Amino acid sequence: MSALTGGFTSPAPQAARAFRLALMALSRPGRIETVSGATGPAPLSAAAATLLLVLADRDTPIFLGAGHDGTDVREWIAFHIGAPLVPPEAAMLAVGTWPDLPLSRFPIGLPDYPDRSATLIVESPAISAEGPRLTGPGIAGEARLSLPEVNAFRANRMLYPQGLDFFFTAGDRLAALPRSTQVESA
Repeated sequence: MSALTGGFTSPAPQAARAFRLALMALSRPGRIETVSGATGPAPLSAAAATLLLVLADRDTPIFLGAGHDGTDVREWIAFHIGAPLVPPEAAMLAVGTWPDLPLSRFPIGLPDYPDRSATLIVESPAISAEGPRLTGPGIAGEARLSLPEVNAFRANRMLYPQGLDFFFTAGDRLAALPRSTQVESA
């Protein structure tokens, strides 16, 4: 795949729709959305590529997990986004599989500026509305989401209002887990 392909074919409407779906997922933790518009090089899923296009620009430092840090992905990001690639400590956005994302190294924000934290795009083989119980803002009662583990999200919630926000992607599907969400074992 060429770095010149895989972006939005109709940038304004596709970006607006994708951004709205990302916000819907973030405001309703556990809700799974289907997005379209971008196709990045492997191993980027369509959902992760779409999120990168709507969440990043040339001023957004991005960290790539080991499995995603290849020439094709780097060139695609350089052409379509122009964002700098950085180590985890300097990242505002990260993409990779769960084992490739060193959670303890990402910025969690500052007490006076909790928004200065990283958002992680976690690539998964599949996502489903099964698994740990989610409660908190944006959830009527409870929701369920297939998560890679529970303890990391419990620890992240304890940092609130600081902490990390997460998007989970698989194919053209995405779900989100903001730092305000409480996670309990299934």
